[in-house]
Amino acid sequence: MQKLKQGDEVIVLIGKDKGKRGRISKFIKEKILVEGVNKVKKHQKPNPNAGIDGGIIEKEMPIHKSNIALYNAATKKADKVGFKILDDGKKVRYFKSNNEIIDV
Repeated sequence: MQKLKQGDEVIVLIGKDKGKRGRISKFIKEKILVEGVNKVKKHQKPNPNAGIDGGIIEKEMPIHKSNIALYNAATKKADKVGFKILDDGKKVRYFKSNNEIIDV
């Protein structure tokens, strides 16, 4: 079981987008693609065969997983994640600050 999953709301801890929040959309090895975070401008050549227009486009780039943390809506801060095994034997994630269970 991983501490971060696709669709989790995370907050950026370090970098130019520090404090921004977004949802995890994709995992790429040690990096994570977060919606609305780490946007860059890319100069793109037109390609008539693929139907791509040229120009300057904005796209999201991956950010290293060590620079983000799971966002706790109850405390409105970044929070550490731990694991518990419930009475029925199910393994779940929980926030370490207030022991609130993330997965049910």
